Amino acid sequence: MAKHEQGDDFDPIDDLLEVLDLKREGETTIRVASPTGIGEDLADSQGDVFVGRSQPMPHGRVFGGQVLAQCLVAAGRTVQPVDDGADEEPKARRIHSMHGYFLRPGDANRPLRFLVERMRDGRSFSARRVHAIQDSRILMSIIMSFQEDADGLDHQLGMPDVPAPEGLRPDREILAKIPHPVAQDTARRRPVELRHVEPLLLGPAEPGPSEQSVWLRIDRELPDDDLLHSAILAYASDYVLLEPILRRHGIGWGDPRLRPASLDHSMWFHRPARVDEWVLYTQSSPSAQSGRGLGIGHMYAADGTLLATVGQEGMVRLKGSD
Repeated sequence: MAKHEQGDDFDPIDDLLEVLDLKREGETTIRVASPTGIGEDLADSQGDVFVGRSQPMPHGRVFGGQVLAQCLVAAGRTVQPVDDGADEEPKARRIHSMHGYFLRPGDANRPLRFLVERMRDGRSFSARRVHAIQDSRILMSIIMSFQEDADGLDHQLGMPDVPAPEGLRPDREILAKIPHPVAQDTARRRPVELRHVEPLLLGPAEPGPSEQSVWLRIDRELPDDDLLHSAILAYASDYVLLEPILRRHGIGWGDPRLRPASLDHSMWFHRPARVDEWVLYTQSSPSAQSGRGLGIGHMYAADGTLLATVGQEGMVRLKGSD
C-alpha cells in the first residue's frame, strides 16, 4: 500500500511534498492548425509533460490549491537562467505572477498530467502556459510569468496589527474535537497549519465585516528551494480566501445550503517567501453578486514584509436561492 493511503503512518507534510514532486514524462509539440490551411500566422511551440497524483480527499475531488501548486512546479521546472550575452552569470528567474481558471472538478483518485507550453523566454521574463489535464479534459488553464531579480522602485502596503500566532489556537485542534468525519479528516490531513485571528467559521453567526486574518506555516524546516516555497504559498492561498464573503453574510462552512467553488485565481509574488516560517494572510471581499464573490488577500512575513497579493472569485451559492 502506498504511504499516502496508510492510516497511522500518514504524514500530511510528507504527502504534500510527494504530491509536488512531479515526474517529467517528456517533450511534446503543441500545434495549432490553420483553418485555411495556410498557417502563416500560426506556429508550433515546444511543450513539456509532467505527471503527478492528488492528495486523498474525503469528498473525492481534487483540492484547487493543489492544482495551482502543481502547475507552478511544472512551469518552474521548465524555466532556466537565460544567458543574455553579458559578462555576469545568468540569473535565476522566480515566479512573479499567475492568472488561471478552474474549469472542471478533478478526481482525487486518478493521476493528473500537466502540459507546459514554453510561450517565451525573453531577456528578463519567461512566460509559460499550463493545462492541468485528467482523462483528456482540461481541469485548469493558467498562464505564469517568471522574472530574474532586478533593481527598481520599491514600496509596499503595511502589515496590519493583529495578535501573534503563538497566542492563537491551531485550527486542527478545534476541528479535531468536532464529531464530524470531514472536520476530523481535515484536522489530520491538512499539511499547512492555520491559526485564525477571528473565530473559526463553522456554523451560523451574526453578519459581520467582510475581512479576516489567518496565520499559516508548514511546521517543519523545508529545503532552500524558492520554487517549492512559492508553490506551497500558492497552495495555501486557496484555503480560506472565500471566508470573508461568508462572514459578511453570517454563513458558516457547515451550512448545508452552501455550494462553494473556486472559479479563477490570480497571484502576484512580490518578494521571496519561506513557508516554514509564519505568514500572515489578510483577506477581504469587496463584492458579492450573481452567485459569485470576490476575495482579495495579502500575505506577509512575520517581520511585515509583503510577500504576495492574491485575488480569487468563487461561486458562493445557497441551495434554494437560485
